[in-house]
Amino acid sequence: MDVVIVGGLHAAARRAAVDELLAGVPGSVVLHHDLSSAVRGTVVRTVRDATGVLSTGETPLVDDCACCALREDLVPELHRLADAGLTRLAVVELWDSVEPKAMAEVVAAHAGDGFVLSGVVTAVDPALLLPCLGNGDDLMDAGLAAAPTDRRTVADTWARQLEYARVLAVADSAEADDEDRALLTQLHPTAHRVAIAGSGSGTDTGTGSRTRTGGSGLAAVALAGFDVQAAAAAQHPACALLPAEADERGVATLVWRRERPFHPERLFAALEDLTCAAVRSRGRFWLAGHPDTLLGWDAAGGALCVESAGPWLASLPDAAWDLVPAVRRVAAALDWHPEHGDRRTHLVFTSPGLDRDGLERLLESCLLTDEEYAAGRDAWKRLPAAFDAFL
Repeated sequence: MDVVIVGGLHAAARRAAVDELLAGVPGSVVLHHDLSSAVRGTVVRTVRDATGVLSTGETPLVDDCACCALREDLVPELHRLADAGLTRLAVVELWDSVEPKAMAEVVAAHAGDGFVLSGVVTAVDPALLLPCLGNGDDLMDAGLAAAPTDRRTVADTWARQLEYARVLAVADSAEADDEDRALLTQLHPTAHRVAIAGSGSGTDTGTGSRTRTGGSGLAAVALAGFDVQAAAAAQHPACALLPAEADERGVATLVWRRERPFHPERLFAALEDLTCAAVRSRGRFWLAGHPDTLLGWDAAGGALCVESAGPWLASLPDAAWDLVPAVRRVAAALDWHPEHGDRRTHLVFTSPGLDRDGLERLLESCLLTDEEYAAGRDAWKRLPAAFDAFL
């Protein structure tokens, strides 16, 4: 049995994508766990097909976590459907704020027991793309938290949902304009985009043209297969598939790469301006005060997450390289410098109305000066420890 995960904060677009899969694949069903009742201690599960609801049930929260309850209930339900032998495709429709990465890894971990993860889809209404990316509200305040301890924001949750999936089901929205579509393309240029819910449904080739595919277009792309390890690597700061330089329809993407570390105090002072300079920015950076630590940068909606993503490979002994995934070694080799190895900053900023020149000047001002760089790593470690509260 094939399993396809469909997620995204845009509920109407998500349901349209699910309905298109039901119509395009005979013998398919949809599993949906409604987490809105989690505050009452339960999660409601619904199983339906193209004709209507087949069954409903409740499962209790696990460790006060609705997503944990979803994981505990999802796999047995998939086993039940697979064992019955009547279902060709099980569509897992995620609740609004559930991120697909964790669910995809759960399903993939049990693949081979009668079912296989065949695809991950995020549904998008282009007209809602920018409002969601600019929404710094906590999910709790928006009524979208998956647990009482959920500290995520609308913007960072939506960014991860969008960028993890290999397939984007794009709703035919009359409110969307060329700027919205350009922003979507620049945020996730490698995604396979499929238009849904309209007479113009088809596969978006990424060049502005569309190939007519009929009602089964989404199903054909969604069932093409999914590699959870490759998807995780594409999101990891050390080897992420980051967007390329672009400037179209008022939307720009700046790719900023430097082989010199940031001064911790000057970068810290500039964080607010850098975070608010673009609706979305991410990547990795080299900080002089932590010269052996690869730091991840993840910003959306005016909020920034800075965290350690492990050591730079140049800081590891040769024997440790055999323990590092091959994709990580390849990424390091592509960035390798004879003096400092894979240590470098690679940040990407995407936004309508991006002030590229001003942003570049601000970033350059945060780097070590020639004199500071020449002082060497022992001197760098004595620089103000501005980021210790983060790390």
